Amino acid sequence: MTWRKRIFDLFFASLLVVILGPVILLLVIYIYLKQGRPLFYVAERMKAPDKPFGLMKFRTMTVVEQDQGVSGAHKASRVTPLGARLRAKRMDEFPQLWNILRGDLSFVGPRPPLREYVERFPEIYGEVLKSRPGVTGLATIRFHKHEDRLLARCDTARQTDDIYCRICIPRKARLDLIYQRHQSMCYDFDLVFQTIGNLFRRNRSG
Repeated sequence: MTWRKRIFDLFFASLLVVILGPVILLLVIYIYLKQGRPLFYVAERMKAPDKPFGLMKFRTMTVVEQDQGVSGAHKASRVTPLGARLRAKRMDEFPQLWNILRGDLSFVGPRPPLREYVERFPEIYGEVLKSRPGVTGLATIRFHKHEDRLLARCDTARQTDDIYCRICIPRKARLDLIYQRHQSMCYDFDLVFQTIGNLFRRNRSG
């Protein structure tokens, strides 16, 4: 990560903490009243092939002892009504501002993968994770909706894993590497504004 990109992240994350602080506090209270503890879901993700970190989100699902793999239709019944609303507006990701301030994430980059996929596909993630993972990115903008549709058809964990590994990982990696080759501050601004535009369009249609 360049020092310009890090300054960009620190400045805008700090600004958003100030602007969104009251909203985040109200969400914390509302989540506690509606679905109790835990308020946050902290999941292990990888920011480099050998460097895990705890990715923070507001909890949107019921808690189980062992939760492995990506979410497909087999996990849909665990999504709470409040969690579905938070996910629709991506408000569950507000706590990731803390990850940005810590340096775990950037605003723009590949989405941080689970350890199991990094270990299973070391050649792919050895290249992808040369970029700092991000909250949004080219693959998120271009492929996220299609990925959701693909995984929503999967009724079992095995089927979800098969579709994710055969289709989602290679396609997202290609997009992440395109971003990596063309990364610049102007490109990052463009992707951030595209993400914001998509959220506004989703909210109007929802």
